[in-house]
Amino acid sequence: MSLRRLSVVAVVVTYLHLVFGGIVRISGSGMGCGDNWPRCNGHWFPDFTNAIIAIEWTHRLLATLVIVSILLLTIAAYRRRAEPGVGGAGGVLRGAVTALVLVIAVALLGMVTVKLGNRPSATVAHWTLALALLGVVLATAVRSGTLGGDVARIQGGTARAVRSLGAGAVIAFIAVVFGGLVAKMPDAAIACTSFPLCGNAPATAAPGASHLQMTHRIIAYLLFFHIIGITMAIGRRATEAPVVKHMARVAMFLVLTQLTLGAAMVLSALPPVLRSLHQAVGILIWIALFLATYLARVASRSAATGHEVPTRPAEVSA
Repeated sequence: MSLRRLSVVAVVVTYLHLVFGGIVRISGSGMGCGDNWPRCNGHWFPDFTNAIIAIEWTHRLLATLVIVSILLLTIAAYRRRAEPGVGGAGGVLRGAVTALVLVIAVALLGMVTVKLGNRPSATVAHWTLALALLGVVLATAVRSGTLGGDVARIQGGTARAVRSLGAGAVIAFIAVVFGGLVAKMPDAAIACTSFPLCGNAPATAAPGASHLQMTHRIIAYLLFFHIIGITMAIGRRATEAPVVKHMARVAMFLVLTQLTLGAAMVLSALPPVLRSLHQAVGILIWIALFLATYLARVASRSAATGHEVPTRPAEVSA
């Protein structure tokens, strides 16, 4: 299998792992396998008729697939390290090795989270590190020439787009982390009963729950206006790479979708399906903005050197 295909597989599996991480928090399945790790309640294949156990076990299975996919990508890149765009600075191999180190750290932190009884602090740390891992895997895929990496190198761009899109990516990252925190902290998800403002918190809500929920919303609103502004600005500049403009538009569409989902979720009393979909789209926004930023960086560096940046490996099977 080629490096491009391996990197795309790693991206998809890592994304699915994060989505299931959100489902685990929302459904309260974090301790579905007890404090056993890596086995589940003392078994490799537990009782799948229990939904809580099945969700947690599936999350762990996806974690294993993430490790395997990144390991295969690293091995394939190492075997082709002598090729242009694979070894050395900015190559696929360094990105794959970094991802491999991070995925091992994520797995170990997952073990610690289970042993600590799924404490909110450990859970959010696990979630944040997994998001960072997704960013590294995305960057590695772009280095292999896929996800727009090949065309960005020949289209050119500006550092201005890197800065503005990068700011959006940072805001999106914080918003997704806060989304995980809201899903995990007691009563934070139900603390605001109206939209777009908070409304009256239920009398049974924990102290500070509404403040956490509203902070998450303010970050989301800030992201909304920021993305609309930079998408319009980048779209007017002829010097920006078309692939970067396209990715910025995708991010804007996803943010609009996310706000619609958020409103529907709150006004329909927070059904688990909409909550899970809301977190899944939030991760997609982070993916779109990270890709837009990284593609803009590749295009900007290519324009600065006056030629294509030689980081795309040959498309042959590993």
